[in-house]
Amino acid sequence: MLRRLAVPALFAAALLPLHGQAAELLNVSYDPTRELYQQINAKFTAEWKAKTGEELSIKQSHGGSSKQARSVIDGLEADVVTLGIASDIDALHDNGDLLPDNWQSRLPGDSTPYNSTVVLLVRKGNPKGIKDWDDLVKPGVAVITPNPKTSSGGRWNFLAAYAYALKHNANDDAKARAFVAGLYKNVPVLDSGARGSTTSFAQRGLGDVLIAWENEAYLALDEFGADKFEIVAPSLSILAQPPVAVVDKYARKHGTEKVAEAYLRYLYTPEAQEIIVRNHYRPLDPKVAAAHAKDFPKIELTGIQQFGGWRVAQPKFFGDGGVFDQIYKPGSGS
Repeated sequence: MLRRLAVPALFAAALLPLHGQAAELLNVSYDPTRELYQQINAKFTAEWKAKTGEELSIKQSHGGSSKQARSVIDGLEADVVTLGIASDIDALHDNGDLLPDNWQSRLPGDSTPYNSTVVLLVRKGNPKGIKDWDDLVKPGVAVITPNPKTSSGGRWNFLAAYAYALKHNANDDAKARAFVAGLYKNVPVLDSGARGSTTSFAQRGLGDVLIAWENEAYLALDEFGADKFEIVAPSLSILAQPPVAVVDKYARKHGTEKVAEAYLRYLYTPEAQEIIVRNHYRPLDPKVAAAHAKDFPKIELTGIQQFGGWRVAQPKFFGDGGVFDQIYKPGSGS
């Protein structure tokens, strides 16, 4: 793994001219990153132009993380992917060898330049009195969360609730399954991605509580006003790690390998880490994180390691016939 302190120098070294050719990158990303990458792209393209003299255009594609991965596997020629979950990038190796199996070792933090977690967004005044996960299984509480079969946010949400249930039931897996089954019984609609769920809750007025990426919850406050919603930090949640990677096969085909790598390394620079904070993601850089510690609530966080890592958790919980398929009964909700 590369040392974090070396990243700015490596970023600068990677800024090599493209022999007079204007470059174009396609970043295939997941749902909640639209605003983040609009800002990142503006800064990076200006810096690329200043350091190389070359024009650069960065195009974005957004959707549920697993749907996005499937699109790349099916031929959407992404130069880079910035997805919501490691298993979706693993799939690019497993289905077409689009990048090497050791892709996570190529950038700091297991190729995760920022983190997030899962929180609960409720309507102003918290009319249902929601304080923690156990309130989400009560009768008459409508829960909005995306489909974990298509959404990385949906999977992080599922496992955060599952981890809470394990902790409060002495690690009894049967009781944890029953708890999560009760939660999904209260879900009236499963949107395919996290942004769709935010829209259902915030704009369409569906549900009493939204299980959301922390950054999505804060963006809802920014967009709609703190007079409309409140964020409830649960007693326990999960460390959500959305990773990034160059898609070697397509970047090589397009001749964009160097600029694609430089683009991802830029995410680790202090300037980009500040943009990340402004978009309510938790930065990887320890100095930036320390400077903004007050901006993020302290929550006990478990990790994907509790579930054996994504290579184990993905098929066990979200593969065909996995735990989610076993416990989710469409049409049984309120």
